[in-house]
Amino acid sequence: MTDYRRARVAGGTWFFTVGLAERRGADLLVARIDALGEAFRTVHARHPFHMDAVVALPDHLHCVWSLPDGDSDYSMRWGLIKATFSRAIKPGERRSASRIKRGERGIWQRRFWEHCIRDDADYARHVDYIHWNPVKHGYVPRVADWPHSSFHRHVVMGVYPSDWGGGKPIVIAGAE
Repeated sequence: MTDYRRARVAGGTWFFTVGLAERRGADLLVARIDALGEAFRTVHARHPFHMDAVVALPDHLHCVWSLPDGDSDYSMRWGLIKATFSRAIKPGERRSASRIKRGERGIWQRRFWEHCIRDDADYARHVDYIHWNPVKHGYVPRVADWPHSSFHRHVVMGVYPSDWGGGKPIVIAGAE
């Protein structure tokens, strides 16, 4: 197995993109938003992290997490979240020969994209990108119209006005 080199910053804040294996036409993440939320809650209870921002789209999700001091193991958390969600979904997805050979489900892409947040401006850009993403992908005309987003919590906290998102798109290099 390939040894992926990932940055490790104990107590760091991270931006993630996690996608389904079959993205074209998929809607599993929003169709089973209940199971996705339960997977996050289950893992969080045993391995805490702070969910700073999140958006679930039909075929992928983005989020920003802050890990506890002294902890850098986001990979373990993602593995548990993916496994917990997968166990809640009835089998039947298409699986490649290599996944069948390894006894793997075919729900998630094997890997994920991570980016260590470097400063306050980087944090703000990534949180904005997360909240803008449903508009970027054409799911809704306004950020506030997408229900599966932490945007609504950020409005209540006073971070954004409820009509935020009418300006230019947010572009983050390397993010999807």
